[in-house]
Amino acid sequence: MIQVYIVDDHKMLVEGLSKLINESGIARVAAVAHDAAGCHKILPGQLPDVLLLDINLPDANGVDLCKELVSRYPELKILALTSYGEYSMVRRMLENGARGYVLKNVMAEEMMAGIQTVAAGENFLCHEVDIILKKKEKADLWLTPRERELLRLIVEGYTNPEIAGAIFLSPETIKGYRKNLLFKLGAKNTATLVRMAIEQKLV
Repeated sequence: MIQVYIVDDHKMLVEGLSKLINESGIARVAAVAHDAAGCHKILPGQLPDVLLLDINLPDANGVDLCKELVSRYPELKILALTSYGEYSMVRRMLENGARGYVLKNVMAEEMMAGIQTVAAGENFLCHEVDIILKKKEKADLWLTPRERELLRLIVEGYTNPEIAGAIFLSPETIKGYRKNLLFKLGAKNTATLVRMAIEQKLV
């Protein structure tokens, strides 16, 4: 059974969540705390497989608490449980060591999937948060006019020497541009680069 600790000041939510987890057949709530002080009291003993941590606690900022806990207990697997879906909040929690991020409005199945995934040592984002991150990453992808022109020629099947002749640059320069495009788009090879450019309407 997956051992779960819950740190959340919303007592009704904790009761409902505890019932869900305890009746799942795959996990059980071993301890509950309603603030950071309580969290520090329940942790020095045996660490849970997953710590569900609210961001908005009465005596601490959950984002800072997450960083503190991971620093003190490197093996601790924290799954953020919150109503905050802002990109900046998600990024800060993940950067501070959280293994996952789940919004409080998720369905029971997704909550349990998050607990199982994080307990297994993998990262987990609920569907809504995953969409938020992907939209932001896509918006942050900025290509220069020269990179867009090069990408268009690559998509059209031109070779490096042909591209060099078309835009009056050396083949070595084109090679550097192509390498940078692969890095920027996170593509493994030219075929993947072309597919991503078409799918994301970059050309």
